[in-house]
Parts: sequence; C-alpha cells; structure tokens
Amino acid sequence: MTRQAADFAAVAETGRRVLQTEAEALLALGRALPEDFEAAAQLLAALEGRVIVSGIGKSGHIGRKISATLASTGTPSYFVHASEASHGDLGMITRHDVCLLISNSGETAELRDILLHTRRFSIPMIGISSNPNSTLMQAADFKLTLPKLPEACPMGLAPTTSTTLTLALGDALAVAVMELRGFGSEDFQVFHPGGKLGAQLSRVEDLMHGPEMLPLVPADMAMADVLITMTSKSFGIAAVVEDGRLVGVISDGDLRRNMAGLMKMTAGELASRNPVTVTPDVFAAQALALLNERKIGALMVVDDNSRPVGILHIHDVLRAGVA
Repeated sequence: MTRQAADFAAVAETGRRVLQTEAEALLALGRALPEDFEAAAQLLAALEGRVIVSGIGKSGHIGRKISATLASTGTPSYFVHASEASHGDLGMITRHDVCLLISNSGETAELRDILLHTRRFSIPMIGISSNPNSTLMQAADFKLTLPKLPEACPMGLAPTTSTTLTLALGDALAVAVMELRGFGSEDFQVFHPGGKLGAQLSRVEDLMHGPEMLPLVPADMAMADVLITMTSKSFGIAAVVEDGRLVGVISDGDLRRNMAGLMKMTAGELASRNPVTVTPDVFAAQALALLNERKIGALMVVDDNSRPVGILHIHDVLRAGVA
C-alpha cells in the first residue's frame, strides 16, 4: 500500500469513527429522553409569545438553527446574542416569552444576565446542558439534560458530540411542538413561499389556468369547430362537457389515431371518456407525478361535481420549479 493510500485509509477511518461516535450518542439520547422534554414541549405549544434562544460560541450557532427551525414550524422564535443582551437587548424579552438557554457546561458567564432577567421577571426558562448540577440547570424551570458522552474530537475538547446532541434535541422539540399545534403542510407553505420547498408545496389551484382559458366544447360540436377551439387555447386538448360536467377529453393523440373520417365526427364521438382529472387542492407535485405516469401534457381540474374549473399544463408545473 502506498503512503498516499495509507493516509487516505486513515482519514476515512477517522471520518467513520466520528460519525459512529455521534450516532451512538444520538441513540443514547433517544433511549433516555430528558425527563422534562414533554413538559417543555407542552409549554411551547401553549405559548402566546416567542421562544427566545441564546447561547455563546458553538452553542450560539446551534441555538440560531434551533430558533430558525422553531419559527419555520409554527412556533415564533428569536435568537438573542447573550453579550448584546447585557447591553440593551434584554428589552427584546417580554413576560409572554419563554427563554431557551444553551450551555454544555452550564456555566457560561455571558448567559448570566439573561438568566437573572428570567428569574427577576418570572419568565419561564428551559435549560439545555450536559451538567445537571450547573448554575444554568439549577435555575432552569425545565431541564433538558444531555447525556455526558465523549466528544468525537480525539482530545475531547472541540464541541462535536455535544453540539450534535443539542441540535438533534432542538429538532425533536420543534417537531413535537409542531405536532401539538397541529401545524400542517398548508401552514408550512405560509412560512416557505420561496425556493424549491415552496414550489413543491404549491397546489394545483396556485398554478392552473382559470375558467376563461378552458378549451370547452359541447359533445355535439363538429370537429372543424373543435380544432379551432384546441388551436386557440393552445393546450393540445379539448374538454368535452355535457350539462356543465366533464365527460371526456380530446387530445392530439386522439386526432392522429382517427385521421380517417375525422371531420365527419363530433366531439362526443371522438372523446376519450372518463379522463384523468385532479381537484384544485391537490399538491402540484402529485399532479406532476400523474402527468408523468399517464404520459400526458395537461390535466383538467374539476370540482366535486366534475365541473371544469381549470386546466394544468405540465409546463406550468415545471416553470414553477416542481420537479
């Protein structure tokens, strides 16, 4: 084995060791969830104010992410820098809020003023630390104690395992509160209107063309007029209706398959009956899957009574970023 190959093998082994160490720590945390976890989740679910998160150093970085996750899943949250809190930002914390303070040692000096502020004004405080006997955890109303496990760093100094545990515990808390609040996909889209996630949460009604664009034709319409309607609406299909209800669809494929004698037929005679449809509340991603599965370019959108209310073309879905 060359030296380069040996070095690579050693590096890969280090990577596996770190991941294994942190994975085992997460499993340990899952087996022994902090005793106050349920009570803390119930507190946040009933909260009228915000969750104020604070920490210093790596705990601060993790705290920012926890705060962002809480906010994006329906629990108003804000990260307050502990040092700035001592210079006026304590005014951001109200009596209606809950403070979530993070310190692996539980003795972070910079958190002192926020901690005292919560005690002075009876603001509920949740502490996250691996030291149950620390100043932070002794003062906390709700104690989320992390298991004391080795850091993945070979010197046992760099925050690795401890920050992974804190981040995962924050995710668990945010998701538990989200479920207690009944926060669903519709609510999630409100907070994620942009980007790939927002696009994937779009519904058919957000992307479809409305009634004025529908290529509707009656069942007894002559094919010459059907072709004019299909050409003018530019969707490659015509929707055949009887008594206002969709009864069939004529596609470009239907035209090609029936070229012989085409102009002697009516819309109802040529139409493919029982067409594939969707309702406006279906996720656009589901509609795209249906378009791909059936190998068609457009879907008619109908209400509960099979009355056409819109049309969704595959290009509309792809332009919106749903893929």
